[in-house]
Amino acid sequence: MNVLFNSSRLSELLNNLQMLTGVWVNIFDADGKDIKLFGNATSFCRLIQSTPEGRRRCEECDAQAVGKCSAMCKAYQYRCHAGLKEIVVPIYDQGVPIAYMVFGQLLDSSPQKLQWEETLKTLDWYGGDLLELKDAFYQLRQYSQRELKAFTEILEALTHYVLLEGMIHSTQYTDQQKLEMYIDQHYMEKLSLRQISRDLNMGTTKLCAVAKKLSGSGSVTRLISQRRVQAAKRLLIREDIPISSVAEKVGFSDYNYFTKIFKAFEGVTPSAYRKNNV
Repeated sequence: MNVLFNSSRLSELLNNLQMLTGVWVNIFDADGKDIKLFGNATSFCRLIQSTPEGRRRCEECDAQAVGKCSAMCKAYQYRCHAGLKEIVVPIYDQGVPIAYMVFGQLLDSSPQKLQWEETLKTLDWYGGDLLELKDAFYQLRQYSQRELKAFTEILEALTHYVLLEGMIHSTQYTDQQKLEMYIDQHYMEKLSLRQISRDLNMGTTKLCAVAKKLSGSGSVTRLISQRRVQAAKRLLIREDIPISSVAEKVGFSDYNYFTKIFKAFEGVTPSAYRKNNV
């Protein structure tokens, strides 16, 4: 099953959530891999992941948590390998978990000293400064079980919203169809190869090969430009607005560049095209 992520809209939603609540929420794919909307939110986790061994342990822990959440078919609360509270909330599409909302990097309401002592028992591998790590641990926010449950319920409601709004959805389309549909939906936005690659869950090398196959010989950038010019042609004929406004509506922030690209595809400038077709 192919799963598409609209990273720009997801980032906006989760940033707003973090701004209001102070809690960071990430999105994991069906295999338990972070889709990299954000970096690590807390100093403690940055220290833990500053070494290859720490990153390995975090990734392994995430994958195991997602596996348990999938098996349970409901939100799963656990303490991670480094002693922090984490909660995984499944996102279902037609009864199948296609992604997960994950929040945590938190402590529960029990005494921090006791939680730190338990965490120390799991850190025999850690070669960094334990005093620095302890300071970062004591900066973590604490939440009661009631608060964790309340936030979990909010995220469960949000999973339905992100599906309804198409921020995450599954498809059975080919890679070429996925790229074509993605460009149709997002051509008016500021796009980058990295963002498209992340949203389609497709490596950049593969993405470029798919674009070449789709266009015959062109690049991803050419496909986007071609789609923008198509949209611009309609606007030039149907709407009595300045050409600079047309450029902005179809995703070009630079008027001169828009004119150059338009002429490269159509053989005439936007103003000449409007004059000849109105």
